[in-house]
Amino acid sequence: MLDLEVVPERSLGNEQWEFALGMPLAQAISILQKHCRNIKNVQVLYSEQMPLSHDLILNLTQDGIKLLFDACNQRLKVIEVYDLSKVKLKYCGVHFNSQAIAPTIEQIDQSFGATHPGVYNAAEQLFHLNFRGLSFSFQLDSWSEAPKYEIPHGATVKRMYIYTGNNLQETKAPVMPLACFLGNVYAECVDVLRDGTGPLGLRLRLLTAGCGPGVMADAKVRVMERNIYFGDSCQDVLSALGSPHKVFYKSEDKMKIHSPSPHKQVPSKCNDYFFNYFTLGVDILFDSVTHLVKKFVLHTNYPGHYNFNIYHRCDFKIPLVIKKDGADAQGEDCILTTYSKWDQVQELLGHPMEKPVVLHRSSSANNTNPFGSTFCFGLQRMIFEVMQNNHIASVTLYGTPRPGNLPRSESSAH
Repeated sequence: MLDLEVVPERSLGNEQWEFALGMPLAQAISILQKHCRNIKNVQVLYSEQMPLSHDLILNLTQDGIKLLFDACNQRLKVIEVYDLSKVKLKYCGVHFNSQAIAPTIEQIDQSFGATHPGVYNAAEQLFHLNFRGLSFSFQLDSWSEAPKYEIPHGATVKRMYIYTGNNLQETKAPVMPLACFLGNVYAECVDVLRDGTGPLGLRLRLLTAGCGPGVMADAKVRVMERNIYFGDSCQDVLSALGSPHKVFYKSEDKMKIHSPSPHKQVPSKCNDYFFNYFTLGVDILFDSVTHLVKKFVLHTNYPGHYNFNIYHRCDFKIPLVIKKDGADAQGEDCILTTYSKWDQVQELLGHPMEKPVVLHRSSSANNTNPFGSTFCFGLQRMIFEVMQNNHIASVTLYGTPRPGNLPRSESSAH
């Protein structure tokens, strides 16, 4: 049985690990994988057809805990303990729930002190007692009439919630805590730079945990802006973004068969290679001969996709040029985002002339893919990988080398 410390408005954890509000989904899953001998039977719950309409939930069934992540930014929003009989809980080092201590209203008063009167929910038959960043729900099945303000003596806690602010219904996932950066760089947003013909490169707004001279207490979130263009060298990218998490060499080009006269192409002695930046949600492809950027891949990290949880969600914005007919035709600007659906893109850009390429991913060790195929459409020097629920799984950008003297970077701290 897990023995966990409750920190209102912040976290639930022990000396080995901690689930902190604002923590990225991938980091929480990493904790579960690392401690799989103690934390077993974890379910991933999400809406297959409407993944943005409902929270993404990690359900620790053996321990009676749910971790609710915001559907858009995929950071931890609420920690719910829904079965207190499966876990020990303490506050400031003192247990208020264990096999020997029942979580009664008297015990909660003793451990947490006074607060405002509870709120009764007739539909759930639950009495909610709220502290800042912490709520307890008491079951009132045995009482025929609910009291107005005071919870009856002997009532026990049925559920507990940890969240940010004063209102559980209105709470939002906080910004990522400094303790969650762990030396990594994260992308707050990624803007695609383009001209009239297509993409030129990326402008990345990056977040990292900087600190003062040798004093961790002075740590701040540093904000940096970096621009990467087609035709940039390997050194340019390393200087702007740092070392990638992984370098992947392409063993074969499975899309080559769709190019004109593939049999006439001279096989390369070297392989193109990707820089994989998992915390940015971005891959950068380099030419094996020139070592210059030739493609960018932006990942949306939707549940139900084969690559789910490999990348953090890339929150991108792509300006689209919509050409109008007529003598006075002018381009109209629209923005495509991580959360746009494929039918919205087609309304703006029109239907592709060619049928999509069907992409079926599977590993070499296991040929099964429970999530099914995706479909790749090409428009305006971009390839959209579309899932069966109409959401965009990834966008691949390809283009020509950048013109000279384009801006590079900025940085600041807050």
